[in-house]
Amino acid sequence: MRFRVSSQMEYEVLSSSTLILNIHALRTPNQTVLEESLSVEPYLKSEELISIQGENRFMRIEIEQPCYLKINYSAMVDNQTKLIDSELLDDVPISQLDASILPYLYPSRYCQSDKLYRLAYNKFGNIVNAYQKVIELTDWIHRNVEYLSGSTNSQTSAYDTVTEQAGVCRDFAHLGIALCRALTIPARYFTGYAYKLDPPDFHACFEAYIGGEWIVFDATKLTPLNGLVKIASGRDAADTAIASIFGNVICRPISVTSECLEEKFEPFFYHPTTPKGLAYL
Repeated sequence: MRFRVSSQMEYEVLSSSTLILNIHALRTPNQTVLEESLSVEPYLKSEELISIQGENRFMRIEIEQPCYLKINYSAMVDNQTKLIDSELLDDVPISQLDASILPYLYPSRYCQSDKLYRLAYNKFGNIVNAYQKVIELTDWIHRNVEYLSGSTNSQTSAYDTVTEQAGVCRDFAHLGIALCRALTIPARYFTGYAYKLDPPDFHACFEAYIGGEWIVFDATKLTPLNGLVKIASGRDAADTAIASIFGNVICRPISVTSECLEEKFEPFFYHPTTPKGLAYL
């Protein structure tokens, strides 16, 4: 499925500063960046960095003098997904997990799974199938947490979201991850461009490792699951921040777009009885 994505960001830089941006579409064996362009005005020294795990593409920009900075990124991306029969999506014993998966079992800064263990088991511990557990906890978050713009900040964690019962996409994702990990299901943060998201913005959801596959889930249900272009994966938002700012910089409003280039697009969402899970290859 081919998508055209773009983002425009503007910053007022008041002193010597460094920006680390995470806005590039990720290159994977099955998400191909067919073409992309990046412009930085005024021209400044910048470099692309790849994370050790290969799950993030960072751009580091060095700014020596105060200026008004404009960054424009666009790309055409072809990504592949597959539907997997839910009967094949069950728990993978910890003894059989690859070492690269184990960090996604542990509590992290925004996903305090150790604090939500009792809640997770009281609500979902009696469900045998791992895939069905994640379907149920995702629906529970959707029913019990209000999507409310501006209700949280960069310090809000999954534990806070349970208490306040309100949040935005990153909070929904953090809570889903924390509940999965509390149930011994590895889970990771997914950030990307989202087709049909209204209003358009960067989007966050999560992936759960079930049956040897990373299956995508979105408790906000604001965008089709097969309409995502991945930017990055990580333990939580701390690993995948769209912008990390070091210096005296004021962020101005951003613009994000995502357009499907295929004539026929059939949106895919989960329902409680959905017999298949969606994996980004």
